[in-house]
Parts: sequence; structure tokens; C-alpha cells
Amino acid sequence: MITTEVVAATDLTFDEVLALYTAVQWTAYTDDPQSLRQALEGSSTLVAAHEDQLLVGLARVISDGSSICYLQDILVLPSHRRAGVGRALAQRALAEYPHVRQKVLITDDEPQQRAFYEALGYTRSDEFQGGPIRAFLRFD
Repeated sequence: MITTEVVAATDLTFDEVLALYTAVQWTAYTDDPQSLRQALEGSSTLVAAHEDQLLVGLARVISDGSSICYLQDILVLPSHRRAGVGRALAQRALAEYPHVRQKVLITDDEPQQRAFYEALGYTRSDEFQGGPIRAFLRFD
């Protein structure tokens, strides 16, 4: 049985987190483990999914707690994908911010990711029907 719960960075062993990021091939994080550790510690909310003692998923949120909530990461072990783990992680993470109007995420342009995030109620910025908006990004 898979369980999801809000955790502190100190509730997780760094080795299990690093193994998860490695399994999903997120090398931008695994190439700089110290930066990953700081990102976890600086997150507003972390939600972990475990099957028994195995970390099978993780979601990370950054927020001011009032006006914006940024869903930064949702990771699920490849062996556990398409079983509702990602949805459970996102729902549990966002449940901490029901009063926050802006819920934002940035992701790669892959069809599976688009379908997943649209199923969670997200809309691409260029398709938003609530009025004109524009997203600006800068990667250094």
C-alpha cells in the first residue's frame, strides 16, 4: 500500500531522495547534491509517497503561503507510474494551500506531462481563458 504524507526534509534520508532523483534521471539535481539538499530544506512543503519503507515519490512546493504556490517537483519512480501516485502527491501538496489563488508550475514539453497536469486542472498559459497572461522565464 502506498501512503502519502507531508514531511520535513529531515524526515527523509538524503540517500533515498538522491536515489529517487537518479531513478527519474533529473541530473540537474543529482549533479549538484548540495544544491538539492538546500532545495529540499528551503521548500515550503514536501510530500513523500512510500510503499512500505521505499520512497516511491516526492512533491515539492515553494510558496509565500498567501498569494502564490509553486509546484516545483513531482517525482515518481518509473516502476510506480500510472498508478495514481503523482496525482496523490500533487493533491496532498496543494491541499496545504486552498486559500492561495495562483498555483503555478513549469515543466518540460512532453505530451505525457501535459496530459497529467491538465488532468490536475492546470492550463497552459497560452491557452488560459481567464484573460491575457504571459509567463516570463529566466534560466541562469
